[in-house]
Amino acid sequence: MRLAKTAHVLQRREIGDLGLTPAQARALSVLGGCETPPRMTDLAARLHVVPRAVTPIVDALENAGLLRREVDPDNRRSTLLELTADGRKMCKRLIEFRARAAGELFAPLTEEQRHILLELLEKVDQESPEIKHASDRPAARR
Repeated sequence: MRLAKTAHVLQRREIGDLGLTPAQARALSVLGGCETPPRMTDLAARLHVVPRAVTPIVDALENAGLLRREVDPDNRRSTLLELTADGRKMCKRLIEFRARAAGELFAPLTEEQRHILLELLEKVDQESPEIKHASDRPAARR
């Protein structure tokens, strides 16, 4: 538990220096990993939040010039989210930050210990059952 708190403190410190909230950084990371611009509902699903929770995050990223909204040519009622050049640069900075933070966090381990830890974490990740989040369930009828 203490390790998770240390990682969280490192993340908040560095991401705050970039002018982002942790939620904005997560959204940028997800968008940076998309092959094509996703819809807002797709971003919400990938973040495991309800779609309305994405709107203020997207608003802030758009106001910062890191992404732009585009009308989906396949469904004019939907909005696609596309990173700007500044948004792509920020994604690269986030990757660099995470590498530095991981290096700092795992500095006490030898190279061999890091390799073993990575193998163990990958095994846990591959064999863990998919966790159902509230956003994965169908909406309740009223």
